[in-house]
Amino acid sequence: MRIQPRKQILDIWRSMLAECYRDQKWIWGGRVESNPISDAEQLLCMLYPITQIETFAVHDPDATQPDVLRALRPLGPEATKIPRTLVDVALDYFQNHTDEREEPRFAAGSYLRGMSQDAPVPQDEGLQRLEVVDGYSMSITLCLTLLAFVNDREEHETNSGQHRKLVDLRDRASRRLTAAMVGLLRSFVVNSVSPESSQGRAILEMLRQGDTTDAELAQGLKIRFDRLRAQLKTDLRLSVPEESKPEEDQLFECGWSWGIAKDAKVITEYAADSSMSSKAGIAQPRPWLYFTVSALDGIVDLNSRRIRALNIFTPEQRSLAEALALRWDLTQNYWSAVARFDPERWPLEDIPWRTSDGQESDYYSLLVVSVLIQDLIARTATDADLIKAVGIIEELARRGRITQRMTPDDAAMALHYPGVPQGLVGSEVVVGTTLALYTSDYAPLIIKRALQAAQLTDNVEAREALMNVAEAAMDHLDERRMTRDGESVELWDDVSHFPGLESLTFQGPSWYFTERVVEALVATAATYEKEPPRSSRMYDHLLRLLNEADHVYNKAMLRSNVDDRSTLRDRLGEIGQLIKRARELRRRRTSTAIALSERALRLLDALEQADEDAGRSR
Repeated sequence: MRIQPRKQILDIWRSMLAECYRDQKWIWGGRVESNPISDAEQLLCMLYPITQIETFAVHDPDATQPDVLRALRPLGPEATKIPRTLVDVALDYFQNHTDEREEPRFAAGSYLRGMSQDAPVPQDEGLQRLEVVDGYSMSITLCLTLLAFVNDREEHETNSGQHRKLVDLRDRASRRLTAAMVGLLRSFVVNSVSPESSQGRAILEMLRQGDTTDAELAQGLKIRFDRLRAQLKTDLRLSVPEESKPEEDQLFECGWSWGIAKDAKVITEYAADSSMSSKAGIAQPRPWLYFTVSALDGIVDLNSRRIRALNIFTPEQRSLAEALALRWDLTQNYWSAVARFDPERWPLEDIPWRTSDGQESDYYSLLVVSVLIQDLIARTATDADLIKAVGIIEELARRGRITQRMTPDDAAMALHYPGVPQGLVGSEVVVGTTLALYTSDYAPLIIKRALQAAQLTDNVEAREALMNVAEAAMDHLDERRMTRDGESVELWDDVSHFPGLESLTFQGPSWYFTERVVEALVATAATYEKEPPRSSRMYDHLLRLLNEADHVYNKAMLRSNVDDRSTLRDRLGEIGQLIKRARELRRRRTSTAIALSERALRLLDALEQADEDAGRSR
């Protein structure tokens, strides 16, 4: 199935508004009860494409595109009403998820389950205090989206009452953004362990490829990670607790725990007046791969070129963004080095990935791919790295039954339903039992990472392979759309076509899953906006064509009468424009330039034949 982000996003909007905007009232919640994370995801399904894809913008009513207006018509009959309704919905979100002291709430609430799917979840105040990194990361993306929207909208809003709402929305989004950044900062952890411990052995065995001896492995670790170890021990900006700093004979890993770590330091240098700066942490201070990737994605949004250009941060937020960027860079370096530790055979190629707590899953391999792709985006990627990454993504698509058929009792089914449980070790202190967040975004994540990788390469074969994986994943998602009155709609997630799950039905949409599909479509749009890849062989062929076309054209111009105003002279002018255009496109669109050059050569050949025929007839 060809991925058509414009059509598919507009279809999602139509289905969304039919589902959650009735009688001019926004209906929060879907498959689960309203919570700060799910509601942010629901809102981002609408707002993220509006601010990320230029042709979807609605801040200027005079420039809003007709198909966008038609899709969003339920929000208002006029183009001016649509952005105003979105402002009201966003303000309603902040009202719902801010406490009486004007402090933002980030609790995962109805998203949390027992480590066993059937285990009861305590419904008490403790549950509402359990915040996860997803809450902080998703709020960062939402608040940045809203701040960008307000920034664009302000100059077009002429109504004074509506203008006051925009100011209120900016203040609320900025306050929540600060709290989310603090929460993310205090969830960053370093886990230092002995090589002889169970966690140390798990790390070593994941890194060991082939017949590498312990001595060779130890030497390789020393060379690869000495600089990172030194930075963790000496860089005061990282605020790593003394007991977490790795000694020379220790292994370590860094990233994000599931929430504020139980040993997290109180922040006093910035945002000290926010309750998030001193809130007690309970999360076990070791990295979770899922929450690490979630945090990294949020920090990417913080440091995007577009957000920096808007200059919307307060001085406090700039300091927080710099602190998070430091941790982002450190974490990217660590996980990218771990993924590619052995240059001959990457540990990442040894699927499934095993985490330091002994868990293994193809989903964890996909998460490490996510970190690797972000690292390759941030640094210059080599063709060798990309070719290996393509092979891994193709293998993960096969193992996840994206490009192969699902069979009864297939172990891969759990990747999609109920998902991989992320046990929140430490939550038992608050609610009496260890809870989990189930992650089931394998298919949309495959699309997002495949297309991000496709943006990095000029290798036509690699790009084609990645596009094939992404389109196969979209086929997979197409089958999982929900139905209304017997018709499929652009909302997710219906897994009843999986063998053995035929009787499983859900009434409401999963905003968690639908938002990930929207993210994948936005990533597709970004890929399409880039120029197509250029093959060096095709470029060499183009230069030969241009050289010949230039030569034959110059020869024809030399023989033509400069005072001639006939059709012949017009045809030569057309050929000259074709060659000129081909030269302009030669680096950006090589194949198009080849087509233009070939057309110019055909026209030149036709003129030469006509001249020869005329000579014979004289």
